[in-house]
Amino acid sequence: MKKSKKYDAVAEVRKIREELSLKYWGHTELLLKDLKAVRERYAQRLKTIEKH
Repeated sequence: MKKSKKYDAVAEVRKIREELSLKYWGHTELLLKDLKAVRERYAQRLKTIEKH
């Protein structure tokens, strides 16, 4: 017996994964560029947190 859920997290993750795979499939340079940008933002946030 299935219960209806207000929010299905597993379905949401699958949807996001599919969208990202379509975006980056065959575009390795775009993936690497985006990962580098995320690393830089994360490093900035860590520095900001460490200052407080």
